Order: sequence, then structure tokens, then C-alpha cells
Amino acid sequence: QTQLNLAVGETAPDFALTDQNGKVVKRSSIKKPLVVYFYPADATPGCTVQAESFNAQIEQIRKEYGADLVGISGQDVESKQAFAKDLGLTFSILADEDNEVRTAFNVPKAAFGFLPGRVTYVLDKNGECLSVYNNLADAKSHVTASTEVLAELKASAPAPSNPFSNLFK
Repeated sequence: QTQLNLAVGETAPDFALTDQNGKVVKRSSIKKPLVVYFYPADATPGCTVQAESFNAQIEQIRKEYGADLVGISGQDVESKQAFAKDLGLTFSILADEDNEVRTAFNVPKAAFGFLPGRVTYVLDKNGECLSVYNNLADAKSHVTASTEVLAELKASAPAPSNPFSNLFK
């Protein structure tokens, strides 16, 4: 099955999943750019590196780019709680227990179909997909790939207008 996943320019499917704190995160309620990263499993080496790398950048993602981040994998909320607590994660990791959201995004599998893929999507504030980054081996590179897209998005955004500018005409 080589069905392509969510493509650039398409609107991401909406989803509502529970995070490690029991909070339901709904994609369509987040009115800012969103990095959605799918990873194979909690507490595995690559996924740990990836979560730690994203966690190190979460303040920059939120403050500098006005964006947010969620990680998604198929383990349950308890597994998410343990993983988030071990790593001190300050962003939501979501339990997609029946892989419904992974399926909705058509995330490609890795390792000849044996592993759930490690794929990161960057969505704009309307949920439109700006980039798809698929790399199972280099978990850390997902963070750089995401922040580069967010930086481009920020650079292309119109500058906020100065409410006082009309006073000085």
C-alpha cells in the first residue's frame, strides 16, 4: 500500500484525542499554526530523542512562531503520562489508541510496513498542510524541519499593523 499521506495544500482531518493530562485536544480548536508529529511508540530510543528535541524547542515554537505542537502515537493515556513525566514534556502527546487519526492522515508506514511511520506535518492556522517530513531514522531532524517551515510562515505573514499609524498621517 503506497497510498500517499496528507499532502501539502490539503486541509488536515480534524481530530480530538486525549493527552497525557487527560485533556482533549481538538485540532480545529487550535487557531494557530500546529506541528503534528506522529511517532511509532512511547519510550523507545528514537521517540525519546524526538520528544526531548521538540521539548527543548517548544518555547521558541510558541513564542517566536506563535505556533503549537502535538505528538501522536498509538499507546494509551497511561503510557503517555509515564512518557511525558519521565521526560518532563510541556506539550501534549496524544493517545491515538485505535490509530484512527494516523489512518485519517494516511501516515505512511516505515521499515517496509512493519513500523508505524515517524512523520511530521506542519499545519497553518486554518489546518492547511504546509509541509510533510518523513524520516524514521533521524528523529531529531524533525524539529529543525518544523521550525524552518514555521520561520518561513512567519516571514511571509503580513506585519501586524500599527494601530497608531493613522494618527501620524
